[in-house]
Amino acid sequence: MNNYFVILAAGKSKRFNKKIPKQFFNYRNKEIIDHSIEKSLNSKLFKKILIVSNNLKHLKKKKYPKSISIIRGGKERSDSSFKALKFLKRYKPKNVFIHDAARPNFSIRLLKNIAKNLKNNKAVVPIISSKDTIKYKTQNQIFNLNRNNLLLTQTPQAFRFKELYKITKNQKNKVTDEATLFINNDFKIKFIPGEKANNKITYIDDIKTPKTFYGIGFDIHKLVEKKKLYLGGAKIPFHSGLEGHSDGDVILHAIIDSILGAIRKKDIGTYFPNTKQFKNIRSPKMLKPIMINLNKSNFFINNLDINLICQKPRVSKYRNKIIKSVSKLTGINENQINLKGKTVEKLGLIGKEKAIACETIISITKYD
Repeated sequence: MNNYFVILAAGKSKRFNKKIPKQFFNYRNKEIIDHSIEKSLNSKLFKKILIVSNNLKHLKKKKYPKSISIIRGGKERSDSSFKALKFLKRYKPKNVFIHDAARPNFSIRLLKNIAKNLKNNKAVVPIISSKDTIKYKTQNQIFNLNRNNLLLTQTPQAFRFKELYKITKNQKNKVTDEATLFINNDFKIKFIPGEKANNKITYIDDIKTPKTFYGIGFDIHKLVEKKKLYLGGAKIPFHSGLEGHSDGDVILHAIIDSILGAIRKKDIGTYFPNTKQFKNIRSPKMLKPIMINLNKSNFFINNLDINLICQKPRVSKYRNKIIKSVSKLTGINENQINLKGKTVEKLGLIGKEKAIACETIISITKYD
């Protein structure tokens, strides 16, 4: 199809509260505008991509393919949009897609769905429904609006070029999107489902992403006879138990160290040294204050991966029991925990059933 894609990126981003315009702010390892550029290129739907910006110097430093052109924008969004249409007129486009650079999270699937619907319609606009109850204030009166009747429009919005150019040329008032022009001129619009992720970035808080951290834990203890074996807080029937200043539970010790690593709070020995105070302490009592501190610091656990390294006992036999115990002690769902058993082919102390080791990796996320 004879499609052209316009990216409007001339805004000053006064509400974004940053020294640089938001379209050039780094977001998910690239500038916000680059998400739209890459997706429009990768879709292979467009003969030309036109960037409208007032930061030409910044953009011209980049090496874009020949299919991308850059022009200076206007003072208002509607001015920039009309400048784009005037520039594209020489190419005699059939369809034009207008997109706000501040929406980097649309998908190529959405682009293709818009193009498909444009075959039989003069205007296609993605929408989503409102999640909020909205009030409308006029003078001194406030009215409730039925949110079931509210349509939140998104971009890209696609149009037959001739129709859009004609009504834009005759438009005197400022508008915030091209769909408004079509509605004001009683033109029919095909509304299609938009994407919840396709939100517009307006404030710096709109791109705050949760911070995720990872921690590694490791522990190893000798096996000694006539001692109970505890793994992950669960009592496991076996001929020997783990020697240690505490109960020697290598799984819980490794979990504690992985949590401390993820929150960057040193190691288990810092909080539970080999002193009389902690002699023979059960490991669940050691884990409890660590979990309390984790929760108070507004972290939540995403997942926990455990490697239990032993010749015997067989992990598969006690996997569910251990996972249930760890789930109860950490407060996370069982499906967030994975336990793998690893042997060492009868090598070394572990292979001779004289020791058990454990390593863990944990993922945690910080929230406000």
